[in-house]
Amino acid sequence: TSSSMLRHALPALTRRRFGTSLQSCHSAAALAPTRVELYDTTLRDGTQGEGVSLSVRDKLAIAEQLDDLGFDYIEGGYPLSNEKDVAFFEHVRRLNLRHASVCAFGMTRRKGIDACDDVGMLALLRAETPVCTVVGKTWDFHVTTVLRVPLEENIAMIHDSVRFLASSGRRVIYDAEHFFDGWKANPKHAADTLRAAADAGADAIALCDTNGGSMPEEI
Repeated sequence: TSSSMLRHALPALTRRRFGTSLQSCHSAAALAPTRVELYDTTLRDGTQGEGVSLSVRDKLAIAEQLDDLGFDYIEGGYPLSNEKDVAFFEHVRRLNLRHASVCAFGMTRRKGIDACDDVGMLALLRAETPVCTVVGKTWDFHVTTVLRVPLEENIAMIHDSVRFLASSGRRVIYDAEHFFDGWKANPKHAADTLRAAADAGADAIALCDTNGGSMPEEI
């Protein structure tokens, strides 16, 4: 089963992509049909289950099928994780995908390191995909206990990573990990992380319900 994510962006923070202000949304005349873009994570998240292993040939065949189905984005994997993903990114460039854009997935730069010197950032560039998806911390609890950095450094890590990739000619999707948990705990910091990504040039922002426990009325 394909695991797809519906990408929701905050209009005020992603004006570069959607060109819609919050004020204009109040006018019925300004409303227009919204196109939903589908982002598939089968080739990364879908391989993390027990007993699941895809060869490079498998991944290429699945990518072609996802393209035929009309998916807008195909997350190919994490180019720093293993040689199989590196090989996939080398071979997928030769496919004649008619619709989908292939994305390389990675994390924000490490603490205390410039984005241009970070091995993860450089691996994303070497994948040579048109789109890079970068995941960053939204929940202040994870910032202080997992990353063990001040909140201000987390904001800088997000901003620097997105700006580095965008300035290198990549379209950037920013994944706000544990967004809804982070929003409940510290809404100011959660909003600041989104603003950092948007200001740095992110084309879209994904509000991730990583734990999967948020009810529709909360969202």
